[in-house]
Amino acid sequence: MKADVLITERSTTMRKDLEHRLQKRCVTWFRHQWFPYTSLLFAIPNGGQRGKATAGKLKAEGVVSGVADLFLAMPARIDDKIYHGLFIEIKSPSGYQSRKQKQWQLQIEQQNYKYSVCKQFEQFQKTVNDWMHATTRS
Repeated sequence: MKADVLITERSTTMRKDLEHRLQKRCVTWFRHQWFPYTSLLFAIPNGGQRGKATAGKLKAEGVVSGVADLFLAMPARIDDKIYHGLFIEIKSPSGYQSRKQKQWQLQIEQQNYKYSVCKQFEQFQKTVNDWMHATTRS
């Protein structure tokens, strides 16, 4: 294997590990900060390395490429617009959305869902706190 391929694979693995740790921290914070609503924020296990058999099974079960990492299943009113829920894509500081993720984002936003890309813990906190304060819960 060439050195540039090894470097690319290593940097991708490191970026994915950063994203994993950031998402874990974000979910842990949410579970403590917004305890009554713990089950309304959940992960969508869409990424990761899988064998062909597992990938085939998941695709047959409905896994869709490009779907965001997290979903907060609470509606909110922001600037007189009602959103059905909030999708959150977790990225490392140097990470970026894939073409499929951008396409999926456009589709979901057309259905009145909010979509946010969070690259830092504080960005996630602000996004979620703003959302929770704008929720239409009674």
